[in-house]
Amino acid sequence: MVSTLLELLASTPKAIELGLLYGLMALGVYITFRILDFPDLTVDQSFTTGGAIAAVMITAGHAPWVATLAAFGGGVAAGACTGLLHTKGKINGLLSGILMMIALYSINMRILKAPNVSLINTDTLFTGVSPLYFMLIISVVIILLLDIFFKTNLGLALRATGDNERMIRSFGANTDITKLVGISLSNGLVALSGAFIAQQSGFADISMGIGMIVIGLASVIIGEAIIGKRSIFWAIVSVILGSVVYRIVVMLAYRIPWLETSDLKIITAVIVILALLIPSTQRKIKQKKMAKKRTADLLSGSGYTGKNIGGGL
Repeated sequence: MVSTLLELLASTPKAIELGLLYGLMALGVYITFRILDFPDLTVDQSFTTGGAIAAVMITAGHAPWVATLAAFGGGVAAGACTGLLHTKGKINGLLSGILMMIALYSINMRILKAPNVSLINTDTLFTGVSPLYFMLIISVVIILLLDIFFKTNLGLALRATGDNERMIRSFGANTDITKLVGISLSNGLVALSGAFIAQQSGFADISMGIGMIVIGLASVIIGEAIIGKRSIFWAIVSVILGSVVYRIVVMLAYRIPWLETSDLKIITAVIVILALLIPSTQRKIKQKKMAKKRTADLLSGSGYTGKNIGGGL
C-alpha cells in the first residue's frame, strides 16, 4: 500500500507535465468548439503537422525555437485552409474539417518522408531544462496573451460570432474574418502542442495526432465541470486545469490491474461520458428541488390543503 502511494506521488509530476503539454492543444479545441461553436476535426492532423515540422527542422540543424515557431505557423496555415473552405467555399464546417484532416495526412507524410522521425540525441527546447517548469511558464504566458486578445475588439467579435453570428453581422462585423482568425489560432495552438510533444517524447510519428480531438474535448469538459463558466480568463485556466486533471485520472486508471496501455481510448471515452453526465445529472436534481420548493411555496401561500377539496364541494 505504501509503495503504491509512493509510486503515485512519483508519477504525479509526470502527469502534470503531460497535462501542460497537451493543454495548449485543449485550448485550441476550446476556441473552435466552445467560443466559435465550430466542429473542427482538423485538430487530429494539425497536431501531427506541428510535431512533423518541428522534428524535421530540428534534425536538419535549425534552432529548436525556430522550428517550434515554424510548427505554429504550419498549424495556422492548416486552420486557415479549413476556414477558407468553410467561409469562402461555403462548405459545411464539419465537412471542411474532415476534408482538411484527410489532406493533411498526405502533407504530413511528405513533411516527415517516413512514418516517424527520431529526435534522440538531438538538442531540443527541453535539453537541460525541466519540461514541467518550462511548460508551466509557457502556459502562463499563453493564458495571459489569450486573455488580452479576447478582450480586444477582434477577440470580442470572435466571441460574439460564436454566440450569435447573425446579430454580430448586423453590427457590421465580418464574421468570415473572425471565423478565419479563430480557426487559424486554434490550429496554431494545436500544432504548437504537437511540436512540444515531439521534442519532449523524442520523436514525431504520423499517427501521433489520432484521437486528439477527443482528448481536447475531455479536457474542456472536465475543466468546465471543476471551475464552471465564469470570465474568459477563468475559462482558459479551466481548460489547462482540465488537461492536467485528465492526465492524472488516466494515470490512476492505469493503476487498475485489468487495464492495459492499449485501453487509453476507452478510458478517455469513459472520462468524457462521466464529465458530461455528472453536471447534467446535478442540474436535473437541482431543478427538481427548485420545482418542489416552488410548489410548496405556492401551496403554503394560497392556504391550500387537502381538506379544501371536500369543503369547496
